Amino acid sequence: MATKGRKSKSKEKVFSIDCTTPVEDMVLDLGNFEDFLRAKIKVDNKAGNLGDSVAIAREANKVSVRSKIPFSKRYLKYLTKKFLKKQQLRDYLRVIASDKSGYELKYYKISDGGDAEDDE
Repeated sequence: MATKGRKSKSKEKVFSIDCTTPVEDMVLDLGNFEDFLRAKIKVDNKAGNLGDSVAIAREANKVSVRSKIPFSKRYLKYLTKKFLKKQQLRDYLRVIASDKSGYELKYYKISDGGDAEDDE
């Protein structure tokens, strides 16, 4: 019995991280974030070895990562969190999935509990 072999077509995956809010508030420098991703993304178990398989581009307040090799969206979230921790912004910003192929950086919503102390 013959089995049909599947041909693996290498589709180009595009992921984006929308940093509009923190960049407009001048909390985050998009150039530093882009350089961090270039240095830390691993290809063939070597950091900074992007070659032609992974491309990082900056468009206005977004960073786009194009990959011709298997690349997970979760890995991009991990690296984003690592960058925020390094910049000591992890306590104020969080990474939220905006759609199937992208993330967005948003501030944590901190509200007063409404527990005002009564002065007697």
